[in-house]
Amino acid sequence: MGAGTEPSEAQNDAAEGRVYLDYNATTPLAPEVAQAVRDALHQAWGNPSSSHPAGRKAKEVVGSARESLARMVGGRPEDIVFTSGGTEANNMVIHTACRHFHESQARPGDSRGMPHIVTSSVEHDSVRLPVEQLVKESLAEATFVAVSPRSGRVEVDDVLAAVRPTTCLVSIMLANNETGVIMPVADLSQHIRVLNQRRATEGLPRILVHTDAAQMIGKGRVDVQELGVDYLTIVGHKFYGPRIGALYARGPGTTTPLHPMLFGGGQERSFRPGTENTPMIAGLGQAAELVSKNWEAYESHMRDVRDYLEAKLEASFGKQRIHLNSHFTGSKRLCNTCNFSILGPGLQGPPRFCSAAESPTTWRKMPCG
Repeated sequence: MGAGTEPSEAQNDAAEGRVYLDYNATTPLAPEVAQAVRDALHQAWGNPSSSHPAGRKAKEVVGSARESLARMVGGRPEDIVFTSGGTEANNMVIHTACRHFHESQARPGDSRGMPHIVTSSVEHDSVRLPVEQLVKESLAEATFVAVSPRSGRVEVDDVLAAVRPTTCLVSIMLANNETGVIMPVADLSQHIRVLNQRRATEGLPRILVHTDAAQMIGKGRVDVQELGVDYLTIVGHKFYGPRIGALYARGPGTTTPLHPMLFGGGQERSFRPGTENTPMIAGLGQAAELVSKNWEAYESHMRDVRDYLEAKLEASFGKQRIHLNSHFTGSKRLCNTCNFSILGPGLQGPPRFCSAAESPTTWRKMPCG
């Protein structure tokens, strides 16, 4: 969190002696975001599909927000598709990859078998569970690559070793919500790009690359050109925005396939039909603007707070009793995430800190004196 941008809800918690440690699960709205939502509710209430002034105003708000999101991740406005949240965006990518696999077969009746998906064993449920469901229904095969115990990362060589002739999608999160470890997505994308060139000459399906960037946005640099991915998931409530999201797709429907899961009025170029939630989209756009302008300051401030916390933990409990679980040699981690265990018997005091596993600071479920 950037200095001077702390939402009033978090300030109230601090004034009452509470410290909020669940930012990887959700963040409060930034004041500027809340104002953008209120303004849109009153001033952009029209249907963006309507041609009258109220509709045109709403369409302008949606378009401006799309530009803000594109600028935040280094893409183009036409690459941004608004969704209800990260879960929908992730499901859309998985759905698209499987459908594209079948549609890209050389000729009718030329079946290559079932599509194969490679992902990691530490993905969010909105990736893991849809893939598991496809496997359960015998609609796809999947490989869940384990993270390395030495680096805490999914290693590129392990992902590449899991690729099969029928592989259609590789989906690896950009940063893990529990450990904070940042995955080597850019390096992986480069290898997949080379591999796809060879597969094209062999008549094998293209491997699409997706990353769920929910935990990284607002805490570090996110640039789709540097990452080299086909798809990137954006989740507003992880960076002081409202609880909606978006999907970045590199040239959706042209350079990169994108298939809708819903059918209706044609909004979002028919990739995601349904009347746009203009106020929430306005808030998402404002949150993206704050990230674009301030992410370096946010990152520096959060890293200082994290390092201060870890130093105080070691000073209070002793280095022999605190194990910092996210410290892996050679691996980078999120600036805001501290995952630790308190070792040894005899801890005294009420169990004050027992927060969820997705919190920025994972307090192991034991009393903290």
